[in-house]
Amino acid sequence: MTHVVTDNCINCKFTDCVEVCPVDCFHEGPDFLVVDSDECIDCTL
Repeated sequence: MTHVVTDNCINCKFTDCVEVCPVDCFHEGPDFLVVDSDECIDCTL
């Protein structure tokens, strides 16, 4: 499954999505978070 970083994610200060990730697949970009598709297990959390 592909995850898309949308405008809602740019400069977002809420990290609820990161806190529940069981495999720590989120990585920080310059002003957004990205999901590493190689690490993501598509848990839908």
